[in-house]
Amino acid sequence: MQRVEIDEGSGFCFGVTTAIRKAEEELAKGETLYCLGDIVHNGQECERLEKLGLVTINHEEFAKLKHAKVLLRAHGEPPETYQLAKENHIEIIDATCPVVLQLQKRIKQEYDATPTDQEKQIVIYGKNGHAEVLGLVGQTGGKAIVIEKLEEVTKLDFSKDIRLYSQTTKSLDEFRQIVAYIEAHIAPTATFRYFDTICRQVANRMPNIRRFAAAHDLIFFVCGHKSSNGKILFEECKKVNPNSYRIDQPEEIDRRLIQNVDSIGICGATSTPKWLMEACKKVIRNEESV
Repeated sequence: MQRVEIDEGSGFCFGVTTAIRKAEEELAKGETLYCLGDIVHNGQECERLEKLGLVTINHEEFAKLKHAKVLLRAHGEPPETYQLAKENHIEIIDATCPVVLQLQKRIKQEYDATPTDQEKQIVIYGKNGHAEVLGLVGQTGGKAIVIEKLEEVTKLDFSKDIRLYSQTTKSLDEFRQIVAYIEAHIAPTATFRYFDTICRQVANRMPNIRRFAAAHDLIFFVCGHKSSNGKILFEECKKVNPNSYRIDQPEEIDRRLIQNVDSIGICGATSTPKWLMEACKKVIRNEESV
């Protein structure tokens, strides 16, 4: 009989779970609740919460709101968002992940403690334009330098002091490579300090998902197209098991793929709900039609 297994380590991380719980609690009160940006990078979960009454808005719409209740998702926000909320009498339901919140504080302290005449570079290893990174850069008044990958480290000025931080969901391996490169190139007259701010709940999924992918003939990686974390984890699956396929929903399962395989694994990102992976399992087992 064909074995279909859902990866126990996949699914929402602590930060996303908390944000969704807070949203559900507020929506249960029957009042209008806005969310600044997608609460999670998963279209199916966003649709579920919209049916409960959650209204997703962008920053332009947020700027026009007054006397409303707005949830800030796990990714966090720059200081200007809180200031605007205060001015417009907006009640904030802050669901910023505690790991992100701590990172924001560290970067702000570093920036505030730097004399204006000192040329220190605050560098963030992360994805340009990502909500979390925008919140981190905002702690420095927009002056932090963002590098997305190892190749971009060459744009730093190695004759000046460098303080390196990381977006919480980035690759630990690449972060270490960046650290090694800066250490090898920093000028003797400059100082370099780095802070490993990668969330271990996310980083530890990398070796776990490698093991899971290697243990099955076929892998369905369930993940929203916007998920940065999902992109990284899927690439890891593909490395150890070329027979891995990324899908957004059960309807995307190609039944031709599941023929003549004994073992099928279903896994996902930190933004993938368990109920969605369960739905995929039912479709594979023909318990539910697509």
